[in-house]
Amino acid sequence: MSEALGITFEEVDRAGVVTLNRPSRLNALSREMFEALSAHYRRWAPAPHIYGVVMQSAHPSVFCSGGDLKVLNALNEQGATEAIREFYRAAYSHVWLLEKFIRPNVPLINGLCFGGGVGITLFGTHCVAGEGYRFAMPQVGIGFLPDIGGTYFLPRLFGWTGVYLALTGRTVGPADAHRLRLVSHYIPATHFGVIKDALADNHPIDRLLDGLHRDPGEGELVRHTPAIDRIFSAGSVEEILARLDAEEGEDAAWAKETAAELRKKSPTSLKIAFAQMQAGKSLDLAQALKLEFSLASHLVGTHDYREGIAARIGGKGRVPNWQPATLADVDDEVIERLFSTPIDGELELDERLGP
Repeated sequence: MSEALGITFEEVDRAGVVTLNRPSRLNALSREMFEALSAHYRRWAPAPHIYGVVMQSAHPSVFCSGGDLKVLNALNEQGATEAIREFYRAAYSHVWLLEKFIRPNVPLINGLCFGGGVGITLFGTHCVAGEGYRFAMPQVGIGFLPDIGGTYFLPRLFGWTGVYLALTGRTVGPADAHRLRLVSHYIPATHFGVIKDALADNHPIDRLLDGLHRDPGEGELVRHTPAIDRIFSAGSVEEILARLDAEEGEDAAWAKETAAELRKKSPTSLKIAFAQMQAGKSLDLAQALKLEFSLASHLVGTHDYREGIAARIGGKGRVPNWQPATLADVDDEVIERLFSTPIDGELELDERLGP
């Protein structure tokens, strides 16, 4: 594969090796990258000489920053909503392919892994975090939704932590990620080369990863977990904010900071993400991805989606002008219709896996 695509594919003995190598864009994912990933995984799935796949980043501190907002912003400016939909179709189709891919699939993550980066790693057979691992699903901050499988995996995290992560976009490190089962192993990055060599040598990967795994500690969220469960179990975003504002005692400073963070997000996206988390509890992955594609199709032409991405591209000094600007002004019936209104060209997920 051409390096100009920002991703390379190799076969090293018995291993397929995927390298994200787009440093100028922090390994942000384009539609072409998703399609190239899917094409290679389909090729490797039936290949008798391939034992497993390893994915790595050539960037020293970033695994994948998510979808390519610069490209999406340009498409927004052109009014190319159909092209944006096809970006999300390629992304969600790849998540489904990973779910069906049964060979060892081992992402080695030692850097930022946000949004789409989570989608291309979480659904592998394994997921290895190094000491530099940082997870976040920050999409509500750009007027969108915690997608690429977030509807499925976030509601299944312990307690109400998934709702908390969906609404805040909070970044967590390897200890919290391992405790929440967002990664299967915590292994110092100095051992990543050993893992790659083992896959190439057809070495049983489970035994190796278990042997290299280290205790990452308890993480930062543990002490706030009782407050998260108490506050984010509320029946609406408004009630969550009210509970945060009313919090006293040892979690008061955390609650104030969390409330301030929520108030920076798109009010519409907050309500959509909250409804996602409620709906996702009863959906399987295929249903969740289809719902996400439907929601994305409704949102790509909206003000908040265009504004959120433009503000992020414009830099940290640019504050988004959300419309509606407050939760009180968001029509709950409009949110409900987003979840029930059919779209043309729904996401189709193939049960087969092959070239």
